[in-house]
Amino acid sequence: MLARPPVPLNPSAFPPTMQQQSQTTSQAFSNQYRSPILPPNFQENQQYQTQPQNPNQPPVLPPNSSGSQPYSSQNSLMHPLSHPPSSINQEQFHSQSPQMIPNGTNQPGAQHPYINSGLQLSSTSLQPEYDASNQSRPPTTIANPQFQNAPPHLNATSSNMNGTPSFKPGQYHKVQPVYNRSSSPYPPNNQAPVPPVGHTSQFNYPNISGPSSMPSNLVTGANTYPGQPPLGGPNAYPGQPPLGGPNAYSGQPPSSGPNAYPGQPPLGGPNAYSGQPPSSAPNTYPGQPPLGGPNAYPGQPPPSGPNAYPGQPPASGPNPYPGQPPASGPNAYPGQPLLSGPAQQPMTQTRIDPNIVPNVIQVLEQSQEKIQEPFITNAPGLLPPLAATNFTCQDQGSCNPRFMRSTTYAIPNTADIVKQSHIPLALSISPLAEVRSDELEPPLANFGETGPVRCHRCKAYMCSFMQFIDGGKRFICCYCEAATDVPNEYFNHLDHSGRRMDWYQRPELCIGSYEILATKQYCKDEKWPEPPAFIFMIDVSYNSVRSGLVEYICHILKNDLLDYLPKDRNAETSTVRVGFATFDKKIHFYNIKSTLGQPQMMVVSDIEDIFVPLLDGFLCLPQTSRGVINSLLDQIPQTFANTQETETILAPVIQSGIQALKGANCSGKIYIFSTTLPIAVAPGKLSNREDKKLLGTEKEKALFSPANDVYTKLGEECAQSGCAVDLFVFPNNYVDLATIGEVCRLSGGEIYKFNYFSIDNDGERLLDELKRNFQRTTVFDALMRIRTNTGIRPVDFLGHFYMTNSTEMIFGTMDADKTVAVELKHDDKLPTEGNSYVQVALLYTSISGQRRLRVLTLALTVTSSYASLYPLCDLDTIMNYTMKVAIRSILLSTPKSIRDSIITQTANMLACYRKHCAQSTAAGQLILPETLKLLPMYAAALLKSDLLTGTQTVTTDDRSWLIHRLMSMNIKGSSAYLYPRIYPLHTLEENQIPPPMVRCLYERFSDSGAYVIENGLVMYIWLGSQIDPTFVQNLFGFPTAANIQPERCRIIELDNPLSKNVRTLLNLIRNERNSHMKLFVIRQRDPMEPFFKNYLAEDKGFTGGASYVDFLYHLHREIRNILQ
Repeated sequence: MLARPPVPLNPSAFPPTMQQQSQTTSQAFSNQYRSPILPPNFQENQQYQTQPQNPNQPPVLPPNSSGSQPYSSQNSLMHPLSHPPSSINQEQFHSQSPQMIPNGTNQPGAQHPYINSGLQLSSTSLQPEYDASNQSRPPTTIANPQFQNAPPHLNATSSNMNGTPSFKPGQYHKVQPVYNRSSSPYPPNNQAPVPPVGHTSQFNYPNISGPSSMPSNLVTGANTYPGQPPLGGPNAYPGQPPLGGPNAYSGQPPSSGPNAYPGQPPLGGPNAYSGQPPSSAPNTYPGQPPLGGPNAYPGQPPPSGPNAYPGQPPASGPNPYPGQPPASGPNAYPGQPLLSGPAQQPMTQTRIDPNIVPNVIQVLEQSQEKIQEPFITNAPGLLPPLAATNFTCQDQGSCNPRFMRSTTYAIPNTADIVKQSHIPLALSISPLAEVRSDELEPPLANFGETGPVRCHRCKAYMCSFMQFIDGGKRFICCYCEAATDVPNEYFNHLDHSGRRMDWYQRPELCIGSYEILATKQYCKDEKWPEPPAFIFMIDVSYNSVRSGLVEYICHILKNDLLDYLPKDRNAETSTVRVGFATFDKKIHFYNIKSTLGQPQMMVVSDIEDIFVPLLDGFLCLPQTSRGVINSLLDQIPQTFANTQETETILAPVIQSGIQALKGANCSGKIYIFSTTLPIAVAPGKLSNREDKKLLGTEKEKALFSPANDVYTKLGEECAQSGCAVDLFVFPNNYVDLATIGEVCRLSGGEIYKFNYFSIDNDGERLLDELKRNFQRTTVFDALMRIRTNTGIRPVDFLGHFYMTNSTEMIFGTMDADKTVAVELKHDDKLPTEGNSYVQVALLYTSISGQRRLRVLTLALTVTSSYASLYPLCDLDTIMNYTMKVAIRSILLSTPKSIRDSIITQTANMLACYRKHCAQSTAAGQLILPETLKLLPMYAAALLKSDLLTGTQTVTTDDRSWLIHRLMSMNIKGSSAYLYPRIYPLHTLEENQIPPPMVRCLYERFSDSGAYVIENGLVMYIWLGSQIDPTFVQNLFGFPTAANIQPERCRIIELDNPLSKNVRTLLNLIRNERNSHMKLFVIRQRDPMEPFFKNYLAEDKGFTGGASYVDFLYHLHREIRNILQ
């Protein structure tokens, strides 16, 4: 162990000022920035060029891309699978066309604002596929010409099964008014006509041709979409004709036949579509199997009968479907109504209209419109607003949903219901989440020397759901139902309702989130903790110096960051101490004691047995040592300006930081700034093990597992010492984030990645990320435990922490951006007459050194029926938990089996709803419950995300970074990741920021428009090929879009309204995401555009994966297979 004696630092003792080397590596953009930013070595692909579309033709499903991995069946990693998903490819997606109908008449009533407003997708049943040998087909004709010009007839809606729903006082339905405006895509005077369907609760917008095709468009029901009139009842709307029945329009002849509406295609007959050319192309869709033939469906009986078409059984018998051709015969496909009549035609392949399927933008806008009052948490089981909406919460019993959410707010009373429904029973907990300025911060309660009041049996802390008895002398625990004596110091009398007289004065008795000032019994060794410290450890190797990183970090620390050190609320100054060290193959420690005239450097070259050569003077308050610190930060770049050292170490650097904090008897953070893979001979040495050939195979999980346990043990030591590592990496090559990231994962730290760092492109982003890191709420040396009522318990934990037992999570640090997911499991049957309660207790050291407890309480209802389970599901939480389960499975399974598990779980969730809550609907209908109507959309997006695609377009380090970020991501962030937000820039107005969002569909982009798309991790600006040059000049300062460098583009400050509005919007997005996302510019038809299209969640991914509409086809088939 060698340590140099203290050396006084002065400018004359250092080499001359280093020459600024600001030129960065000039590599091609496609090679520099890799996914999730950009693909490597990407070449232009002609199949992604936009093609003009004939508006008179229905949209056509794209062919299956060669090389894409179809969905197939594997065992579920999440739930038991009774019916595995069938193998799927793009051809199979075209075999059926689900259509939308409401489930308002099929869903039993429940006490919830979304009662009986579920969305149903009514599908054509499996149709026989077209026979390629059938080269000649007769033209389609109108079956019933006499009804071609008949007036439209609205249909009646049958009443709810359980009548009018009842609501509890204070329930969220108060802020969900009934809507009157039409949300139809048609203009008000050009509404699509509605065909008569007898007395069913559906109406169809046919957009397909062919006599054996059922309509495949949206059918809405009660409260399905705001702006649509209610369908049914004599009092639907004043002044409107009655809805439904053969004599609904008095004075008009009753409607009959399938084609009673003008302007709509008939459903069959010998003269359907007269005047239209025959549809005879056998291979209408490239890559699609022929539609028919005797072997179109293996295992099905051959066709028979004089009028049977290839692959289709004959039709006969009465008409069981009102308004639709009858279905019968021994060879009828399940749920498929077959045609009767003398001249049936082969069906024409169709697809679902993307405009009528449930979409995220519409749901978010509708949810936002419903929010007119604060969300009040004064009763158990209230479903909160969507996480992405802008709402205010009033805490009156349960905690703010920003702190804790549940996958369902009606806990099933038995494990069998959870198993059958496949709805995960889990919590998403963000104990330090930021609240709005008009919301209540958790108040601080002081119980004095006696400490907090707790249940003597289960140790739960006092909450608003505890019941006081015996005149206030005892209380009944809502978790274990034990009676506990009230301490004399805490006693108070009860009023006539059994509530304490000081109920409003004590936060623990009236709100669901509060803090407790802890006593010494909650401190290590019963000693008050010291305020935390920050240690900055900077890589001074050749790569770091050459890129200008060393000089820039020292500059921003001196001039910006030391003024942003965190402090307690209402505190005047920060109590955080700071320390500095640099490293290459050695570690250099600096003495910044305020009594020194110049900083002193001490070098440790024996890194096998690392130690800290000084304690006194290493950690100091910036207020007292600012002059010495400024001198040090000026001299570091000069000292290492001419270094030629290219090898670095890392594990000993982290170890020395931990020892420095231990020696100061404090918690804190270690900020590591590293540029290369630690290949120097030392503990924690790593080698390049990247092998792109393994990506997407069964062996790829080895790439995302740690190469050794050195960094894992360091992470565990950090967590137990009350500190964390925040790793800032600036790589030009592979750095093995899967291994070195372990120390961040286990300690509660963060990874920031800056590929090919340059000050011009990334300097502002680095500064903003460090400011955000300093300013967000952060606590240290934290321990979290979750308590539940008898009958359920937490069994699984997902996030960034360390566990020494099965109940307590240990965090070196915990901040406002971190979220953990917890799965609950039944131990016993729950009584349905009671409620279920969850309490989260977080013990931590504050930024000022106070030991505190934060207590969060959530009350849920208990149910024994599926009908009341589904209306209280929170899809945002379900997807956040599902995504984190998939992330954990990456180290245990293959991408293909993970995707199959997600498909299986999604299909089973919807199949269970179809089986138990919508039994009266036809078998060919895909039914979506109101709260889960976006489940197929989010599931499809997750399946084709960079997280699970397993392709070589995403580097190993990028995927490791993505895994790390998503594992601790909150619900709002995961929602944006799965469905990125798109805003138009070419129509941006100052009084409309942010502007209305655009759906993630390429067809929604205008060639003359500009759009910004963000998913919380990266941001793009897309420029159309016909963009106005004036727009480009006002925004970027270039005469044309061709002058813009995609990876080096900046929105400069120009004095014009467009520049100001766009900068305002981008800053708003970054503030909302709590991240300074990297910005790229993509021009239409650029070679990088196909990669950009991968973020369009509703389209087909360029690395594989089905579009939203295609996934609905497959999901419908999976559900039918399960039900059959």
